[in-house]
Amino acid sequence: MPHHSADVLIIGGGLGGVAAARAALTLGASVILTEAEEWLGGQLTSQAVPPDENPWIEDFSSAGYRELRDRIREHYRSHYPLTPEARADERLNPGAGFVSALCHEPRVAAAVLDDMLAEWLANGRLTVLRRHEPASVTRSEDRVTSVTVRDLATGERRVLAGSIVLDATELGDLLELGGVPHVIGAESRSQTGELHAPEIADPMDQQAITWCAALEYRAGESHVIDEPAGYAHWRDTVDPRWPGPQLSWSDIHPITLEERYRPLFTSTPEAAVHEADRDLWHYRRIVARQHLEPDYPGGEITLVNWPHVDYWELPLLGVPPQTRQQAELAARDLTLSFVHWVQTAAPRSDGGHGYPELRLAGEVLGTDDGLARAAYIRESRRIRAIFTVTEEHIGCEMRGVAEGSEVFTDTVGIGHYRIDLHPSTSGRTYVDIASFPFQIPLGALIPVGTANLLAANKNIGTTHITNGAYRLHPVEWSIGEAAGALAAQCLATGSAPATVRARAEELRAFQGLLAGELGVPLAWPDEIRRTGRPDAVPAPARTAGSAS
Repeated sequence: MPHHSADVLIIGGGLGGVAAARAALTLGASVILTEAEEWLGGQLTSQAVPPDENPWIEDFSSAGYRELRDRIREHYRSHYPLTPEARADERLNPGAGFVSALCHEPRVAAAVLDDMLAEWLANGRLTVLRRHEPASVTRSEDRVTSVTVRDLATGERRVLAGSIVLDATELGDLLELGGVPHVIGAESRSQTGELHAPEIADPMDQQAITWCAALEYRAGESHVIDEPAGYAHWRDTVDPRWPGPQLSWSDIHPITLEERYRPLFTSTPEAAVHEADRDLWHYRRIVARQHLEPDYPGGEITLVNWPHVDYWELPLLGVPPQTRQQAELAARDLTLSFVHWVQTAAPRSDGGHGYPELRLAGEVLGTDDGLARAAYIRESRRIRAIFTVTEEHIGCEMRGVAEGSEVFTDTVGIGHYRIDLHPSTSGRTYVDIASFPFQIPLGALIPVGTANLLAANKNIGTTHITNGAYRLHPVEWSIGEAAGALAAQCLATGSAPATVRARAEELRAFQGLLAGELGVPLAWPDEIRRTGRPDAVPAPARTAGSAS
């Protein structure tokens, strides 16, 4: 088998893997980066989820993440027929969706991420192996010595090695393959002390996955797909945690757990082109007609990542491979069934039933069928870390409304998201509770028992509960950024990751590197940390060296 090596080996090319690669490369290391999909970017691209972000993201995020967001906007300015008003908007939201200040097409993010790595591909310090998944891990005592990956197109295997290995996979694959101690599902309240943890630990309590889709509105046309195999099942089955069949406009409010009705459009589809109402169409809209010149030939496009297509019947982890495959196929069938229902039977806001004018828009997802390249994964295997973040560190209810989040001396980044757990494969409904803006502790990236492996995705030392806050786009980027920088720092100093954290002088030097050379914020302004109010402090001025 072919053998390849680099200073840093990163398995998994989602946002965490890309951020890790950029950080390590910026600091002088060579990198091999592998990804199971054709596109880099994970949840932002292959999984087709517009970025869920906090209210301060424009001003309190790392230079690298701001560069990603700025480049996405510039891509639209350079390549799309924007109106003069949209082109001049410094904070352009291409889709004008309200889930994010930057709703955009997954294919654009994929192109931008490739461009952000291009200089290192050109000079040979970066090798990217797409459509490669990990097949086995070789260890020598407490070190990972190599990872064998399989080419998904040809079946060929390659042996890869790095002085530091990062698991940035979507499901924490190296943890299982390498025998790294880890957790799946929910811990019990007695294990974590968390207010919202279940009384009994349940490995099968895993968040729903979602197979996203893109829909384009084409007035006067018909694009109805064939009835999927499981359509009758999803149309007729009633689950105790849901107000009725999933094929409806009703769902459950994730906080109050009360039934709510959210139609596709609150008025006519034609009027919706010029409106910004909070219906499902505008929720994750990624192409907004209002930003485009009148002669633009395409229609508006929205991204279907709605509660109605959350799949929770079977888990992905702790089950045989055939069960995981069955779950993934069923998730696809659910989404296609929902699309067919919307096209043929859904109540219309302007009267009648069905929206045949909605077309599955695979071109923005890089697919022929209009579904995303991969399922949206909310929960991974999680390392048993030398430090684990619990609800007590970030949860508003547990800490008290005036306390703010825990201040970590080993902080390597910041983030914020509600503790948001979707219905699970154990029968649990939503857990959606407030959290304070938080820090990312270095100890959560370092596993026990493996000296040269780091977690670089949603597989860090969180619990089932706090994973719900640490799993979204900007936090995953910050986790990867810290892991890649730590790998480069360890190579430069000869220290192990755990040693950097344990020695105060080395930790301060590493934090200085993050804050200085990489532009990573390590702490929230105290008023934001304590209150979580978007208006708590004014935005900082960007320096000349900051990304614009």
